[in-house]
Amino acid sequence: MAPTTIRTPPALADFKPLEEHLRQTPETFFGGKPVLYYHATGAKAWIPKSQRGRLPFFPADLEAEPTAPEGAALSEGAEETVEQKVDLYVNSQNLTIFSPSAEVGFEIPYPVISIHAIKTIGTGETKYPSVFLQLELSPDGGADDDDFETVELTLIPPPAPATESQQTETEEEPTIGKKQPDNEATKLYKAISACSDLNPDPVEEGDEDEDYDDDRIVFEGDVIEGFQGVFAGSNSGGLPPPMPGSSGWITAENVHEYFDEQGNWIGGEEEVEIEIEGEEDGGVNGGELGEGAGTVRRREDVEDPADGGGEKDEQGENKRARIE
Repeated sequence: MAPTTIRTPPALADFKPLEEHLRQTPETFFGGKPVLYYHATGAKAWIPKSQRGRLPFFPADLEAEPTAPEGAALSEGAEETVEQKVDLYVNSQNLTIFSPSAEVGFEIPYPVISIHAIKTIGTGETKYPSVFLQLELSPDGGADDDDFETVELTLIPPPAPATESQQTETEEEPTIGKKQPDNEATKLYKAISACSDLNPDPVEEGDEDEDYDDDRIVFEGDVIEGFQGVFAGSNSGGLPPPMPGSSGWITAENVHEYFDEQGNWIGGEEEVEIEIEGEEDGGVNGGELGEGAGTVRRREDVEDPADGGGEKDEQGENKRARIE
């Protein structure tokens, strides 16, 4: 949704107050009046002088400088800024800013607000809180990054009038240790944050997360860096070859028998040794494998390697070579 220029100021009757909205269950969650989270009249809006003309209530020839007391607190050498008095309507659909003097306003969808933060104007004891907004506007309706232009807008809401109870506390009771109410800039910031959560950025094509309907733990032939004995899965979805000592495939059901929670290889319950019996070249160079080739024996079934290991022939020489 693109920002919209309006020529008529909004009426409070067009919105549903947040307090009323929270007191009752809405009849429908679709349609109805937008909920008004924050409203202020006579707020100050600042924009860099170089960005005049980018917002409808900041004409290109505006020369109004920031007024006191916030304007006097600007540091020397700061970028030249212009000011406009505006009314603020932070509602569940958009942020509406209307300038009575310019007789024009702007309805800003929340996804257009790329950054919003509390900004302090001034230094030392002279500090004034405000809300900084960075807007990403697309003058030509384009969707590419090159089509957007950035506008830096600062909003300074007017201070709330002190209530009778607050005046009494100030005169009679110390406020140390008591939770102080939020200032107007903080209220404005929280309202924009809450409404931004209600209006997340639209999902662009290609941004959707991939759907995974296969819950298997798959290991591939290439070792995954940082893990021992963990292999990457096959692109075709096939299972990996059996791991040493696994006596079969590693699946989601038995993976805990071979890896701990950190992914370290712990092996199966039994360690095995493989003895190959064959011709002099062991069948490696194309010779045929002899009787007993590929026999699997348990470690305890193999003789002590101190006497040469393996079975012996009638002359006492080793009959087979054991492969560790």
